[in-house]
Amino acid sequence: MFSLHIILFQMGYFVSSEYGSLFWIDGNRVTLMEGLASSRIIPIQASCKRHYSAFLPTFSGNLRKSLNRGQVSMMKRPKSLDSVAASIQPLEASTTGHFDNKQPSKEVLELWRSADAVCFDVDSTVCEDEGIDELAEFCGAGKAVAEWTARAMGGSVPFEEALAARLSLFKPSLAQVQDFLEKRPPRISPGIEELVKKLKARNTNVYLISGGFRQMINPVASILGIPQENIFANQLLFGSSGEFLGFDANEPTSRSGGKATAVQQIRKVKGYKALVMIGDGATDLEARKPGGADMFICYAGVVLREAVAAKANWLVFNFKDLVNALD
Repeated sequence: MFSLHIILFQMGYFVSSEYGSLFWIDGNRVTLMEGLASSRIIPIQASCKRHYSAFLPTFSGNLRKSLNRGQVSMMKRPKSLDSVAASIQPLEASTTGHFDNKQPSKEVLELWRSADAVCFDVDSTVCEDEGIDELAEFCGAGKAVAEWTARAMGGSVPFEEALAARLSLFKPSLAQVQDFLEKRPPRISPGIEELVKKLKARNTNVYLISGGFRQMINPVASILGIPQENIFANQLLFGSSGEFLGFDANEPTSRSGGKATAVQQIRKVKGYKALVMIGDGATDLEARKPGGADMFICYAGVVLREAVAAKANWLVFNFKDLVNALD
């Protein structure tokens, strides 16, 4: 981890933020991504004639000389540039000191260890990205769709409205989806395979509850050894020629409150005594309600949504913490 120093020469400000990831810059316009609210902004005198639009670490003398000669090469463009805002890696030590739920209480630990079912969100939890954003980027509509995703996950718009709006921006065909799945295999979050394996060894049932699409989640479930009947997700619909028709609005996860409905259905049918929901967004938090999840664990190892994290029973940044807590 290192300090990223952002030099905004045009504005005359020095912005210092502690992060473990670089952010992409568009020309001379610096875009401050979600989660940078804790940055320290300090006025400075901008006396340099040349400026560089980049997030720069503290430099050695040789690198400073190289900068002055304009010989520093930029990092390779991320695979999913347009959805980078949805996959920021927060630095726990510097950005989350105000949360008091990073250490589980005795009651939370007892419930975690006694759970007979655990439901996981998929995008930005089990996987390191937002599936619909990645598919949209692959189809050439990444930026616009990522903006809608951020609004949906923050809870500012109804989920069904955001889902329909995002799909309408690029209308993926069956051929595009198949091509995407072949060229972009799932990026599984570190530690999730070990966690699922340990839960299953304890005879804890594992479910995937997602506002994403079965076509993209099935490969993830296969990797983790989760049966198809334990997947609750949306379904893309295609015509006889493979053209995009829409999505199945009958799936509970296709609308606001859908994850809570899915969890309640699971619990009613299976009769679980203790059920835990793990995710990163507002729709995951909604699953913690009477007849649904007893506890919500916020996973912020991909993106930290502060309003959601503040209401979690337990805030974690690494699945290893959950694995260790089972011992």
